Amino acid sequence: MNRFRNLLLAGTLAFASPALAQQTMYVAGPGGSTQKLFQSQIIPEFESKHNVKITYVPGISSEIVAKLQAQAGKQEINVAIFDDGPLYQAIQFGYCDKLSDAPIYKDIYPFAQFGGNGIGVGLVATGIAYNAANYKKKGWPAPTSWKDLTDRKLEGRLTASSLSGTYGVHTLVMFARINGGDESNIEPGFDSIRKSLAPNVLSWSSSPAKLAEMFQNNDVDVAVWGSSRAIALKNTGFPMEFVYPKEGTPALVLGACPVVQNSLPEASQAFLQYLVTPEIQAKLATEGFGPTNRQTRLDDKLAAQVPYGDERVGRMISVKWSEINKNRAEWTNRWNRTIER
Repeated sequence: MNRFRNLLLAGTLAFASPALAQQTMYVAGPGGSTQKLFQSQIIPEFESKHNVKITYVPGISSEIVAKLQAQAGKQEINVAIFDDGPLYQAIQFGYCDKLSDAPIYKDIYPFAQFGGNGIGVGLVATGIAYNAANYKKKGWPAPTSWKDLTDRKLEGRLTASSLSGTYGVHTLVMFARINGGDESNIEPGFDSIRKSLAPNVLSWSSSPAKLAEMFQNNDVDVAVWGSSRAIALKNTGFPMEFVYPKEGTPALVLGACPVVQNSLPEASQAFLQYLVTPEIQAKLATEGFGPTNRQTRLDDKLAAQVPYGDERVGRMISVKWSEINKNRAEWTNRWNRTIER
């Protein structure tokens, strides 16, 4: 009897052992179709290999930074996934832990690495999306330059993001650059947008759903937009085409970091390394994200739809987020006063 009781006790203890108990990891990241991809094709395999249950917390990048700020000192989120601008903010605020050394990070493009506190998991190009059927019907040549957006034939037929979104920031920076300025001298960007671009804009919106709706309702013919959003709309059968402007295409890097002092540091580090494997990078590409891992191989159709390969990726521009973030509040106030009046 004593022997049986001892065996039963040992089995009970083993079952309750923390080493065997499944823990919950919280991953904050983009919602919509990206969330669906994570939950259906990316998360399940990691859960089974690492004996964790992942709860995905959807939100836009600014919301995720706000959550980290609200939970400072008692973080519930283990891994945060957001656009590069907000990621740099999170690093600056001390919310992101150091990455563990891993050989796979050597295969990541340098501009998709965040000083050892974050790693890029996907690339999006900010460029020009246009309704190819309408352009052909009107006899207009396809746009090739940022300056093409200032053509008066586009009056009321253009949409673009406000400065609250990354595409809006990229627009301001590019119009500064092509007019002799840059992130440290943003005045030429404001002047050019106010005088030349804004008169053509029907509506400013940072909502991807709203921009897509404007195209589908035939309210606009062209937009400053991200490659992933444009391809997603094209995949529905809409006659959308995306252009990498000749002056350069800003890179929007979807980045991720392990949250500092989180409850599952080892699993968090493993999840980041998992996200940049060629296999997972190829899955992210189906949602419009170009691979950050140079070893990723895509079929010809998918490769044509995303920022992929050294030639195309080499034309992408990394904006100076350190300069942008310290001035963004001031720029936003000025934008609201002088552009979106």
